[in-house]
Amino acid sequence: MRQSQLFTKTRREAPSDETSKNAQLLIRGGYVHKEMAGVYSYLPLGRRVLEKIERIVREEMDAIGGQEIRMATLHPSEPWKQTGAWENVDVVFKIMSRTEKEYTVGQSEEEIVTPIAQEYALSYKDLPLAVYQIGQKYRDELRAKSGVMRGREFTMKDMYSFHETQEDFDRFYAVAKEAYLKVYERCGLTAKATEASGGSFTKKLSYEFMVLTDAGEDDILYCDKCPYCANVEITKEKEGDACTRCTKSGKLTRAKASEVGNIFDLGTKYSHDFNYTFRDAEGNQQYPIMGCFGIGVTRLMGVAVEAFADEKGIVWPESVAPFAYHLISLAPDDGPVRAFGDELHETLAKRGVEILYDDRKGVSAGEKFADSDLLGIPHRIVISKKTVADGNVEIKERTGAEMRIIAKTDFLSSLG
Repeated sequence: MRQSQLFTKTRREAPSDETSKNAQLLIRGGYVHKEMAGVYSYLPLGRRVLEKIERIVREEMDAIGGQEIRMATLHPSEPWKQTGAWENVDVVFKIMSRTEKEYTVGQSEEEIVTPIAQEYALSYKDLPLAVYQIGQKYRDELRAKSGVMRGREFTMKDMYSFHETQEDFDRFYAVAKEAYLKVYERCGLTAKATEASGGSFTKKLSYEFMVLTDAGEDDILYCDKCPYCANVEITKEKEGDACTRCTKSGKLTRAKASEVGNIFDLGTKYSHDFNYTFRDAEGNQQYPIMGCFGIGVTRLMGVAVEAFADEKGIVWPESVAPFAYHLISLAPDDGPVRAFGDELHETLAKRGVEILYDDRKGVSAGEKFADSDLLGIPHRIVISKKTVADGNVEIKERTGAEMRIIAKTDFLSSLG
């Protein structure tokens, strides 16, 4: 993509009404556009990041047997009233139509997915079943904050599983937990599976997946020697206590963290609410055990910004960066430099290398470097009159200080 054709522009100053780092940098970089508190539009660069995250999530959910569907966003009120959520869940948007019928826009999908499964998974032979979607969610937050990390509209992957027995659910629960940790690792993040209360969904213990960040809204205690981690709100333990879960004499450390996913054992609540039963091997009717598995996609984007940004701007992990390379021409008006840059851009694009080509005219070298730092693309290629005359390019990593001069042919060979 040519940067001269990118309709968005960078901004030098952060918007005055944003206090979170992720929102300030994403708006300055032209990744998102704020519509109102807690609601953002995702622009070309932002959409590319979301697509990378969604692809990783999709691949890991498919790998454990999840089947992707797309559920309705506009929900009738009746199933929500049937489960009690219409009256008891305070973040549900309620909409009255001109026909005096009540609707909501989905903030979760139990009320939609359970009747779907009820229609198709009627026998133990149809179980286990796991379906998921990646789509928009809406919550009537009283105080939307933390930029794209906590909003009124956001993108989420939610998966729902149905099981014949508790034992089978427990098996899948463990499999999903490991898949979640793979998702975060592939996104360049280290997440901790934190024990927490199931909240309004269930009284059973659940897992929240937390990434350590000063911008986090939760306080956790984690062991410095083993994977044990707990939300401060549900544990009697305190910082400095010995970890009771490991054999390595670990100590508990307190930290701020941001939730990037959760998994719940829903039991048979929704099965009972909809009188959903299946026929077991003996021909008896049983209620399936259900599970709920959520990953905040837009939230992950914001957490990545918070976790890796430096004083110059965003630093994307390579796996979710909008482009792998940022090709910067310091002399786009010069014929040989322009021809060199155009050819290099075309060659890399044909090889499938994701590249943003800064071919803008009338923009100083300092501005281009500042923009590149702000955008956070992992690898930078710089061409100028001097490098082009020698058939070279300059290579720099976003997080490194060293600039390497290398022949263009050697650079292309290094890419394979």
